[in-house]
Amino acid sequence: MATGAAPAGARAVTQPKRADARDRWARRLPLLPALIFAIIVTQVPFLVTLYLSTLGWNALRPGERHFVGLANYASVLTDARLRAALVNTIVLTAGAVLVSLLLGLGLAVLLDRRFPGRSVVRTLLITPFLVMPMAAALLWKHAIYNPAYGLINGLLGGHTDWVSSYPMVAVVATLVWQWTPFMMLILLAGLQSQSEEVLEAARVDGASARQVFTHMTLPHLRQYLELGALLGSIYLVQTFDAVFTITQGGPGTATTNLPYEIYLTTFRKFEYGEAAAAGVVVVIGTIVVATFALRVISSLFRMEEGR
Repeated sequence: MATGAAPAGARAVTQPKRADARDRWARRLPLLPALIFAIIVTQVPFLVTLYLSTLGWNALRPGERHFVGLANYASVLTDARLRAALVNTIVLTAGAVLVSLLLGLGLAVLLDRRFPGRSVVRTLLITPFLVMPMAAALLWKHAIYNPAYGLINGLLGGHTDWVSSYPMVAVVATLVWQWTPFMMLILLAGLQSQSEEVLEAARVDGASARQVFTHMTLPHLRQYLELGALLGSIYLVQTFDAVFTITQGGPGTATTNLPYEIYLTTFRKFEYGEAAAAGVVVVIGTIVVATFALRVISSLFRMEEGR
């Protein structure tokens, strides 16, 4: 054997490894344009926002733009309006998610039963989720809440201005109407993944419907409830349409959430640096929630694979 020549076995091992590497790259290469597009559309603007958040930049004074470091973040965390917006964001998101989950659970339990016209009812219940957010907000503002000709005053009588009297409730109710179908679909999928044999065995053993639901169905739905709450929170924390259309953040700052406050900071105060810092804070909070959502989704997949 010549000195330095690779053994035949080593060459045989190396060649399949190179072939596997080529196959992997051949599968990945068609996805490369999509990856580049995603980076350009999402990551580049975020990096630009990070840069802007370190600048003291008011559009009314364009010649005075200068580097301020983390001062904008300090303003975001100490500004009274932004703190109020943060509290409103938490109240709005938590209220809409919790009520949507409860209503979605009730509707999912009803739709899990067989009855004539179930597919039609399911389609009708899904419809609110398919309505554009701005259109839904306009519908509720004018057709439901209007003090002169709105549906609520038409049914109850009187001329109550629901938006002015109960602004947060008005916004939350609109979001609940939109997001209950989403929660219902997730929980309905969880209900239909239950083992019928296990449920039937529990009934044969004498368990009542309440006991089956409390001790078997609810524990089974725990991860689906978590998934619905996390996904709903990711989307609802970014709510802008309903607040802008129904209340304009008022009365005062009663319904001003973080996205709407960022809008005001950008287009009313023209403080671009401070608005960018507030946007980064919102993105970081959303990433934290999304991380928990991904963990829940991964655990659901592992649970399904184990069956």
